[in-house]
Amino acid sequence: MASSSPSTASGRVTGTYLTFQVGREEYGIEIFKVREIIGMLPITPVPGSPPEMLGVINLRGKVIPVVSVRTRFGMPAVEPHPHNVIIVVENQQGEIGLAVDRVAEVARFTEAETEAPPAYGLAVDTTCVAAIGKSQGRIRILLDIARVLGDVTAPAAART
Repeated sequence: MASSSPSTASGRVTGTYLTFQVGREEYGIEIFKVREIIGMLPITPVPGSPPEMLGVINLRGKVIPVVSVRTRFGMPAVEPHPHNVIIVVENQQGEIGLAVDRVAEVARFTEAETEAPPAYGLAVDTTCVAAIGKSQGRIRILLDIARVLGDVTAPAAART
């Protein structure tokens, strides 16, 4: 399986990504960081968690925290839908679930199909964006999952 390899000089990446939708936007994460995709399970809220932390699930006897990508990216909540899924990814602290609206596809991006996030000149935070993917006439935001989850997976004392 191909892996992603960021090019520091150009800000371009290549590799295979799992793409998913949140709202009308399409995002991608490196496929080698994905452990599995599961349907929505009952989520138990954890007191004192940040707003984007929905809670935890019991996945075959293992407790997995679940983060709402929608809330993390400042999007309004919507009614649950049968296409909603949890993407279980591996990060530095272990496995974590990403609640998304739906999975789109597994897509391969060449260097020619990606470019660095634009410099907006405004107070726009693009630190979690690894690159912008352009293929099949669509734009997909390729995420750096470690940066997306950075503050969420930090201990509570470190967030305050």
